[in-house]
Amino acid sequence: MKLHTLNIAGQTFYGLALPYNEALIDRAKSLKGRWNPKLRLWLFPKSPKTLEAINSIILFSKEDTKPQSAKVPKAYIDQLERRRYSINTIQTYVSLFEKFLIHFKDVVPEKLTDAHVAEFQTYLVKEKKVSTSSQNQYINAIKFYFEKVLGREKGYYHIERPIKEFRLPKVLTEKEVTAILNSVHNLKHKAMLLLIYSSGLRAGELINLQINDIDSENMRLFVRGGKGKKDRVTILSKKALVVLRQYFKKYRPKDYLFEGQNGGQYSDSSLRRVFIMAIQRARISKKVTLHSLRHSFATHLLEKGVDIRYIQVLLGHNSSQTTDPDSYRDTHI
Repeated sequence: MKLHTLNIAGQTFYGLALPYNEALIDRAKSLKGRWNPKLRLWLFPKSPKTLEAINSIILFSKEDTKPQSAKVPKAYIDQLERRRYSINTIQTYVSLFEKFLIHFKDVVPEKLTDAHVAEFQTYLVKEKKVSTSSQNQYINAIKFYFEKVLGREKGYYHIERPIKEFRLPKVLTEKEVTAILNSVHNLKHKAMLLLIYSSGLRAGELINLQINDIDSENMRLFVRGGKGKKDRVTILSKKALVVLRQYFKKYRPKDYLFEGQNGGQYSDSSLRRVFIMAIQRARISKKVTLHSLRHSFATHLLEKGVDIRYIQVLLGHNSSQTTDPDSYRDTHI
């Protein structure tokens, strides 16, 4: 495990590549470490105190940890990392696949078959009573092992995917969105929430934005490496541009459009806390999440008569089925 010293936008950081391990990641976050997806390193502000703490992480990584009842094969994690899956996705896949292995702890992972997967699905539905979306996540995590790690052909096991429940997305009214934005007095926080709503961004897409992704001349915004590693172009509203210019003049970000207190990429967890505090101040009683701003963006455009195919392009969807209000099925707008 090698420690790097990096200079980014005039600031000096320690850069550390960590193997996937939840305990290590928790320690990195406790030191205000920021994951940089481009460098594939955890970045820490340079200081003697930080260096001492980082050394403790390195020592911890070399210690023997308590044996687990089932251990996810290293090849599984390596394959996820090589395919540049996000930290959150890796955590989810590893956690779900490990539960599958624990369920069949007496079976060598390479010997698991479609019959085991079918049996496990029955267990999830009848005993654990998981939602269909969770059941699908389990299947995807297992399928990744069979196909990407063991090299089995796609569709090696023939299991019917669970039918998703009919569920309308949670949407805020325009009045509620205005109340949320008006409740935010921190200029950076207001700019972030306004951009998510007015451009239909996912949380990860917002915090990955860099300064040159804003095209004010043509009133558009470039989303690079969105869901499915796809690039796209979406709209930039005049109101959002006004707030962004005010924000930029005050904060002067150097690399990412929105940066943390110590520089580097703004964290996903901090962004979600900003939204939670905003809906509390706005006294919104609906059970909504940050992602609801993106749902609301699409819905409000539809209500204004915008062509659904155009909205589909702005959202980065391959199919209008996930945007069509008549075919909402647990969508992820």
